[in-house]
Amino acid sequence: MERIEFIKSLTSLTLMALINPLSSPAKGLHETQNKMPALFIGHGSPMNGIELNPFSQQWINLGKEYPAPTAVICISAHWLTNGTKVTAMELPKTIHDFGGFPDALSKVQYPAPGSLSIAKTTKQSIESTDVMLDYDWGLDHGSWTVLRHMYPQATIPIIQLSIDFRQPANYHYQLAKELRTLRDKGVLIIGSGNMVHNLGKIAWDKMDEPNYGYDWAIEMNETFKKHILSRNHTALIDYQKLGNAAQLAVPTPDHYYPLLYILALEDKNDNITFFNDACVAGSLSMTSVKIAQD
Repeated sequence: MERIEFIKSLTSLTLMALINPLSSPAKGLHETQNKMPALFIGHGSPMNGIELNPFSQQWINLGKEYPAPTAVICISAHWLTNGTKVTAMELPKTIHDFGGFPDALSKVQYPAPGSLSIAKTTKQSIESTDVMLDYDWGLDHGSWTVLRHMYPQATIPIIQLSIDFRQPANYHYQLAKELRTLRDKGVLIIGSGNMVHNLGKIAWDKMDEPNYGYDWAIEMNETFKKHILSRNHTALIDYQKLGNAAQLAVPTPDHYYPLLYILALEDKNDNITFFNDACVAGSLSMTSVKIAQD
């Protein structure tokens, strides 16, 4: 699941440091006046990264809704590792971790800076496990397809936090709680996945039909929303106990776990709202969650 980072030129490194000094290892995070929101974003098809559609338009709107964050931490469904890692390179590469899509998608670059200092702060915030600094990964499509719409100038430092695939749901929920204080330091934390995600049952003939979902997909999407609004996180952690529809909606937990990371960041003063609340291709849900003190 790891990639070999391609070599960046010294000129590019110098230029990026000038464009965004926050990416310098000497810079750190400090308390800010406003707590940043936490977002779970259903990213869906990689094509959303280059298409202007109702989903990507909402991502554009999100980028304008709040002051620019000091940094973004993204937990993507597409970085599964043995242990927990955080990207620590100053210039993360754009990873095209997909196939069968138009060449235009594979040519996209999102040259946002990383930040060694923020990676170290993230590592220090998590005491329940030894977080490893990673210099190889970069930004996979769970991150850049969304962020290039939110922050098209690519000047905000972005780091990714991996998902330890060996661990159960509650482990990820409890680990994420340790990141809560970063919201007070101008950090926007994003979980990128899909609540309902079963690629094996996609209705290919319904790809272009708006808001098309199988009965079980719609049922589980509504069930997940109900528990999110009632703050019943225990039911969401124990999602496998929610019946047969849950087994179909979450056949593997990779796209579901990012939701738990975001729910763990919630506090009593937060409001919960949904956006992009729709099913696509029968077996996917784009439903996204904003947790914020609006």
